[in-house]
Amino acid sequence: MSLAAQPIECKIEMTALPTYFISHGGGPWPWMDWRQMFGNLEASLKDMPRQIDMKPKAVLVISGHWESREFAIMANPHPPMVYDYSGFPPHTYDVVYPAPGAPELAERVHSLIEKSGLPARLDMTQGFDHGAFVPLYVMYPQADVPVIQLSLKTGLDPAEHLAVGRALAPLREEGVLIVGSGLSYHNLRLMGPASREPSNLFDAWLQQALLHSEPAVRSQKLIDWGQAPAARIAHPREDHLLPLMVALGAAENETAAMVYHDEGLFGGMTASSFRFGEAIHR
Repeated sequence: MSLAAQPIECKIEMTALPTYFISHGGGPWPWMDWRQMFGNLEASLKDMPRQIDMKPKAVLVISGHWESREFAIMANPHPPMVYDYSGFPPHTYDVVYPAPGAPELAERVHSLIEKSGLPARLDMTQGFDHGAFVPLYVMYPQADVPVIQLSLKTGLDPAEHLAVGRALAPLREEGVLIVGSGLSYHNLRLMGPASREPSNLFDAWLQQALLHSEPAVRSQKLIDWGQAPAARIAHPREDHLLPLMVALGAAENETAAMVYHDEGLFGGMTASSFRFGEAIHR
């Protein structure tokens, strides 16, 4: 065979995507009169696709609104909607985010988690909860990127959720955007001016832990998050904090950046979002 006729192998390397922990705001806010209160959040969500500088193969969302005895993976090719909020106007229960699911990716996620020694199962019935469809509506309004969700595991063990994030790390080089969706402060019984001090205290600790700690120290601080100032006031139940553990675990040795910060939400609350790994487009 002549040199000209020999096959040429060309390996295309995918840049590893950063991961995100986002504070997803309050209820179905993009469809509410008080949408303008979340103007900074909306701007940060719109900027995330610019930061990764590509349309991802899919988005994997870990939402604080779905829990299961095992790590459950959405496997429905046409996920339905889950209106997991109450007391909002009727039109907010007609919202549809028609992004397709990604069954093959669900199988891949299932395999990665099981290989790590953690329990996992595929779920054919789960739909998009508002921790997923609200931010995704802002990020990808045309709903043209496949989406799957991963549940939290009951017990809400931070070390387990860091571990599942580590298991998912290979997806970053496969074009999958990993997004942990929760809130940096989530105490619905302590809102308004009363939320100002505890949310500020916890947010300051979170920034110090994520932005200014070495990777091993940072992970341990998150495992021990309950020792942080105002921790159990900011999170009486840690369901909205645990998506952070997964996002960090998938990019554990990467630098962190704060990509959103607000003060005075709902009359007092401080909230932040973070990226792990460098933005591809700066």
